[in-house]
Amino acid sequence: MKRKILKNKPLVEAIFELRWKLEDDKNAIGIKKDPHYKILVGRVYDNVKGNYPYYSQLPTAHMPDEIAGYVVQHQFRKAKDKWPLIQLGPGIITLNSTNDYVWENFEKNMLDLLDVLFKSYPESHKNLKVEGLTLRYINAIDFDFKKDNVFDFLKEKMKVNIILNKKLFDKTGVDSLPLNLDLRFSFLSSKPQGAILLRLFNGTRDGRNSLLWETQIQSIGENILADQNAIISWANESHLLVDDWFFKIIAGDLLRRFE
Repeated sequence: MKRKILKNKPLVEAIFELRWKLEDDKNAIGIKKDPHYKILVGRVYDNVKGNYPYYSQLPTAHMPDEIAGYVVQHQFRKAKDKWPLIQLGPGIITLNSTNDYVWENFEKNMLDLLDVLFKSYPESHKNLKVEGLTLRYINAIDFDFKKDNVFDFLKEKMKVNIILNKKLFDKTGVDSLPLNLDLRFSFLSSKPQGAILLRLFNGTRDGRNSLLWETQIQSIGENILADQNAIISWANESHLLVDDWFFKIIAGDLLRRFE
């Protein structure tokens, strides 16, 4: 079912992440490296500069190779401080989107990203062994944790019921409003094959205190990562599941607020 686009969407960031296997360093036990990484960076830039011409090197690019595995080090953007963007590091590549996010565009950018990766990686058919996929969405709602009861808000607005024993606070001198919140739940999923994670936590957005919630799907099992078509199929199934959870969570007052 095609959803209507929300005018006041709470999205902070949408992220697609792909990881591939690193090789054991023959000269150092426990260290994993990508022997093709330095070549890959140049090739990726050559293949994305038409759409992502603004390149920047992240501070993590100066990390020693021994600890840089799966850490993004390079960014490619449409323009300075503009989205979407691509990030690249040893064993990892991501597509990141924010206010510009629309699934149809994000999906197309994912297809392009996969084409670039498989075309850029030296002899990808035998050297590029995908080992993990993640589709992740982070949303935020302005919330005053000192003034309002977050447990009531979660129950009434998001259908998440967290109950703590009242005796923990009665005559103990302990305030029942939490200073910090970080709730995590994860569940196995059959379609897509993987695990779905729901996280609710406090933080800030644009300098304002906020309740954030993250929905993330991670792949499980190498058999679903065989080729680009399988990866896109997994991503589409993941998006459908996350979309379903999102609208079930915000159904009611929050949906009207975001419309």
